[in-house]
Amino acid sequence: MAGSLDPRSPDWPVQATDTVERLVGTVRDKTTVPLTTVARALVFGLVAAVMGAALLVLLAVGAVRALDVAIPGDVWRAHLVIGILFTAAGLFLWSKRNRKD
Repeated sequence: MAGSLDPRSPDWPVQATDTVERLVGTVRDKTTVPLTTVARALVFGLVAAVMGAALLVLLAVGAVRALDVAIPGDVWRAHLVIGILFTAAGLFLWSKRNRKD
């Protein structure tokens, strides 16, 4: 009997060890591997979101500083231009939302 455990066989400890190892490997493949994949996706997603938010803030600050240099006058004009751009982008995204009836 090649596939079953036979205590009369001289290599039954090897067969038992192989069976336990195969069982543990199957359980690991069905539980740990998917959980590890989900955890990695969650961590990488959170890192990407934080980096994206930081990049957006840095771009906004850089745009205000660049406009402050480019537009003569006080800094409020640069803030006004950036505010208008963000408001226009927000209104555009608001118009593209899914409406629930």
